[in-house]
Amino acid sequence: ENAVVKAERAMEIDRSDNHEVVSVLNNVKNVAKARTRGNELFSSGRYSEASVAYGGGLKLDAFNSVLYCNRAACWFKLGMWEQSVDDCNQALRIQPSYIKALLRRAASYGKLGRWEEAVTDYEVLRKELPGDSEVAESLERAKTALWSKPEETKYLGFNDEVEEVSSLDKFKTVTSLPGISVFYFKSSSNRQSEVISPFVNTLCLRYPLVHFFKVDVEESMALAKAESIKKVPTFKIYKEGEKLKELVCPSHKLLEDSVSHFLL
Repeated sequence: ENAVVKAERAMEIDRSDNHEVVSVLNNVKNVAKARTRGNELFSSGRYSEASVAYGGGLKLDAFNSVLYCNRAACWFKLGMWEQSVDDCNQALRIQPSYIKALLRRAASYGKLGRWEEAVTDYEVLRKELPGDSEVAESLERAKTALWSKPEETKYLGFNDEVEEVSSLDKFKTVTSLPGISVFYFKSSSNRQSEVISPFVNTLCLRYPLVHFFKVDVEESMALAKAESIKKVPTFKIYKEGEKLKELVCPSHKLLEDSVSHFLL
């Protein structure tokens, strides 16, 4: 938007029929349109289409760090971590102090299990954002993962699958994990569970620092009884052993709003 204003002012100053200025103004406007369109698509969850829109803007302006960062966010949502890192790298080459791009790259490194690089980025972010508790928590998790065996990193908040829980002992263990944990009580024979399951998988990718677990109440009847599950799908949100909220048959919006609320 600022670039459009500046280009329009340049035209006002140069009132001659300057085709070069007109061309620049049109190009800037088209880049802004691509960004706006990409943002609209991203907001509606159409990440693949949004990536194409941002890419269209980059064809017109190959040095637009915001478009690279926004497209990286699309790749991240789609689980394409390598592409996300690549676009974050491009954004940071153009704008080395771009905090949002650094955050996205660090999270992408975590998804890829590239812990040393994730730690490096989070350490920079910790200095830039000293009061950000999520950055501090992410740094500690990345450090722990860096020095852990591969099988020990699965509960560090960077998992991209909804983990199955089938025993009461395991349930008690994972409810006490650091950070936010979401438990999805479902039934394979329940229509509402079938409908919402793909969205739960999407949330797992969308919120990499949240632990997502699922419990099939037909296969784990003792656990379902212990948790007083009367109807499915039911969701319980925990933080370090404390139950924060319970949702019975929530809408997609209510479920996501509840998850994001407790991350603040």
